[in-house]
Amino acid sequence: MIGSRDGRNRVDRRGRPDGDEMVGPWRGTRPELAIAAGLVAAAGVAGYLMAGWAGLTAVVTVAAAVALVLLRALLPTPPPEALRTARKKPAARALSGYAQRRYVVETGIGSLAAYNGELRPALEHLLAARLAQRHGVHLYQDPAAARVLLCRDSRDADLWAWIDPATRPKEAKRGQAEQAGIPRRTLARLIDRLESL
Repeated sequence: MIGSRDGRNRVDRRGRPDGDEMVGPWRGTRPELAIAAGLVAAAGVAGYLMAGWAGLTAVVTVAAAVALVLLRALLPTPPPEALRTARKKPAARALSGYAQRRYVVETGIGSLAAYNGELRPALEHLLAARLAQRHGVHLYQDPAAARVLLCRDSRDADLWAWIDPATRPKEAKRGQAEQAGIPRRTLARLIDRLESL
């Protein structure tokens, strides 16, 4: 408890005045909820004794339906302005987070147009950030130094063609949608090199 020396204006750890609890629609309903739970339990036992599992199932189903109807009636309705703002919010994107990234990677592997349209710019941005932060090299002003840093040995020489900003097409060309995108192993090697830069 935090407060003054004379004991007035005391506050608990959550910043509420001492003795004040959160006020909500269920405050003070413990006795009624306990009685309702006891009645449902007694009705369930009676249903089981009268008709076995079928009786118990019927009692539980009816009790759940009545509870849902009562909750719907007892819950406060939001003010009209809250409903208006909820309707105005933009709809959530179909894919988000991990699912969206996985989709971009899979389509980039399957289609050259998808690779050039979404995956390549993301990889190129990552390369530019890594080079600038860790090596002080600007990808677009000094692509030769960037290539030397990315392709340290002959095994990595083919990676540059997949990420070179000078060869990135400005718009999708005909037939790219049917062409396969970046091979899975090449993408894995490229990501490994980007991580190790």
